[in-house]
Amino acid sequence: MQKQSHSHFKPEKSWCLIITLVGLIGGALFMSMFLKMSNNWILCSNNDNNKAPRMGKKFLDDHGKNWNPQQLQMDAILHYATSRVIPQQNIDEIRISFDILKNRTPCNFLVFGLGHDSQMWASFNSRGNTLFLEEDPKWVESILKDAPFLHAETVKYRTMLSEADELVEHYHKEPDCSTKKSFLRGNHGCKLALDMLPDEVYNKEWDVIMIDAPRGYFAEAPGRMAAIYSAAVMARNRKGKGATHVFLHDVDRKVEKIYAELFLCRKYLVKGVARIWHFEIPPASNFGNNFC
Repeated sequence: MQKQSHSHFKPEKSWCLIITLVGLIGGALFMSMFLKMSNNWILCSNNDNNKAPRMGKKFLDDHGKNWNPQQLQMDAILHYATSRVIPQQNIDEIRISFDILKNRTPCNFLVFGLGHDSQMWASFNSRGNTLFLEEDPKWVESILKDAPFLHAETVKYRTMLSEADELVEHYHKEPDCSTKKSFLRGNHGCKLALDMLPDEVYNKEWDVIMIDAPRGYFAEAPGRMAAIYSAAVMARNRKGKGATHVFLHDVDRKVEKIYAELFLCRKYLVKGVARIWHFEIPPASNFGNNFC
């Protein structure tokens, strides 16, 4: 196909201009969020269980690594300001979890999924503990190559999206899935329980949980059934004060919506924008026969 000879319209330059503008706007929005986050550091939680121990101007994480929270944030700003790759969520969806994180940080933040938005999530909780759970080892290697400071673990799921309906029946019939037991570590009987996660996941109480993985858009994919169920169990088993904030992305899909209403509960849904729902799930001292 021949190039257009009209000087007033050049597609290549138009696309370059659009990409440049998107990058500048994204960088500006991220900088705005960063500045707001910085102003809210004085509001940080004083809960020692959620706080990384201080080491001068640097911090020590749970894995013995020193890192500088401000450097982490600046690296994230540089990354998004100079990259053509944008986060999976749009600005309105991001702002829902950002508004919670800016008031809860430093906190324990568990993210199902590792991707182009991971540096952003880690920088929002730069003085806390952020752990990413990802199904694909090669993808973990690819992301950590450019962002080695991120903490990510590989997870092996026992489910497939094509089994979503069967797993609902399994939940109702399997005693180990019931709220009367409601446990994850070593729960081999309940197929929805993530029973072989790293000890860190079980040993911590997670203040904020983001579910944006695993893949759930083709039959052989793991689907998010187990992630949703397990997040609900973590939230209900919380011993500390306050609710657990759970964010579920892609609620426009059938399985995500059904499992959210089954385990995260419509009564705990506090806000929804576009394709993301925000739940505040309180600890449950007396378990009934159902989650909702």
